[in-house]
This record gives sequence, C-alpha cells and structure tokens, in this order.
Amino acid sequence: MNEERPPGEIRLIPIDRIEVLNPRERGSRVFDEIVRNIKTIGLKKPICVTPRTDARGRQGYLLVCGEGRLNAFRRLGESEIPALIVDVSEEDAFIMSLAENIARRQHRPLELLAGIRQLQEKGYTTKAISEKTGLTTSYVQSILGLLRQGEERLLAAVEGGSIPLNAAVTIAGAGDDNKAVQAALQEAYENGTLRGRQLIMARRIIAKRERFGKNIARSGSTRRAEVSAQGLLRTYQNEVKRQAALVRKAEFAQQRLLLIVGAFRQLLMDENFVNLLRAESLATMPKYLAERVWPAGG
Repeated sequence: MNEERPPGEIRLIPIDRIEVLNPRERGSRVFDEIVRNIKTIGLKKPICVTPRTDARGRQGYLLVCGEGRLNAFRRLGESEIPALIVDVSEEDAFIMSLAENIARRQHRPLELLAGIRQLQEKGYTTKAISEKTGLTTSYVQSILGLLRQGEERLLAAVEGGSIPLNAAVTIAGAGDDNKAVQAALQEAYENGTLRGRQLIMARRIIAKRERFGKNIARSGSTRRAEVSAQGLLRTYQNEVKRQAALVRKAEFAQQRLLLIVGAFRQLLMDENFVNLLRAESLATMPKYLAERVWPAGG
C-alpha cells in the first residue's frame, strides 16, 4: 500500500505501525476516563505523528503527542486512528512531545522535569530549552540546578505546591549544613518567600531531608524511586480529575441558575401572573434571586 502523501494532513493510519517516542505513566482512573470519552463521543482531536521507514522498508510513524488517545484506541480494539502527519526530526518530535505535555499542565510532574534534563543532556542550553518549552529561563535554570544536585524531595515539594521554587533553590544552596539550612529558612521567612502554611511545610521537608536524604526513596533501589515518582504522578492526576469535576459541577449549577433567572424574568413580565402572586401573598422573592432577575433594581 502506497502511503506517500504530503505531510500536514489528517488521515487514518495503522495503529500497529506507530512507535511511542516518549512513553509516560498514567493513572488507571485517568486512562479509563479517556477510554470512556472516546467510546461515547469519539476522538475530538487527532494524535500527531511523524513518518519513518522501519527496518523492513515499511511506512511507520513516531508518535509526537496523543499517547493516551492512542492507547485508548488500542483498548477499544481499533486498528486505525486519525492522525495529523508532520515531517520533523526525531529530536524535534521529542521536544514537541515534551512541550505539549508541559503546556497541558499547570503544575508539571517530575517526569516532565526529567524531560528538561534530557534536553540538556542532548546538548541544549538553558536558553534553548526555555525557548522550546515556553518556560522562563530562570525556571529552567533553577530546575536543572535542583536536578543536578539530586534534590528529589525538594522538587516533589515544589511540584506539589508545598513550597515555592525560589525557596527550594535557597534551601538546596545551603547544602547539608543544618545551620546554613536553618539560616536560609530564616532568610526566606524574613523576605516573605515562606510564610504561614508554606513555612510549616518547608520545616517538615527539611526535617525529612535531613533524616532520609535528598532522594524520595531512602534506599538506593532504582525501582523504589520509580514507584515513588509514579505515586506522585497518580496523586497529581487524581487531584486534576477532582478539580475538573468541581468545575463541571459549578458550570452546570450556573447554567441551571441562568435558566431559572430567565424563566422568572419572563413570568414576572406577565401581569396576570404577578396579580396571582399578590393574591397568594407571594409578592416577594429572595434578595439574591431578585438582584439577578432585575440587575438594575427593576
């Protein structure tokens, strides 16, 4: 089958010819939701791939973004999937995948921070990484510094929102000297970087760092460190799912309120209905609702 078509178009491609360039872990609940959505309403956005020829000379593809959608199609037993074809190098495909993951999250999980380190290992400067990912140069530089120092515990705290990045950098800069760490903590408090709950969390993190070390896993076991990172990612994804559910509920409640307000406004413009309310001694309504039915005080 000849598939030589111009890149930049959307077409169906065989799923078994797609290679995942930058695989990521996903929580089972998040993945199950992707599968349910696709099964119910179909694929809203095609995946993105770049063409490659495999060892046998067949047309193959590298996945740029859309791993969750691709795996969902596999789960549903599909053999083909709609894909946007782009013609980029393997390195550019990796960068596009990383940038797409970063753009989709307000807080970047540890695996994406490791992706920033991978870009540096590929020879990219801090400025180049910043330009390609959309992150500020100072953020990238700080993250790379914490990664180089092996400060997994501080990075996890930053990504969890427990402490700000600049506070983590200050603590890491103090090294393993407890007095220097406490001095850095005091400085962060005095300049307003750490206050209230964040100060309490910082003290707890420093205590754990002093007792168990910089790494999240106490032992040198690589597998245990991976499990900890995956656990952090699952926690993050569950929180995102919970927040999304709250947003959906709020939007639904707002739509219901708008319908009620519109219905009341129409009814109150009917003189016969208003007279009926007065006859039943129902001529008033809650102030909250009245202000929305008649915003100008009518």
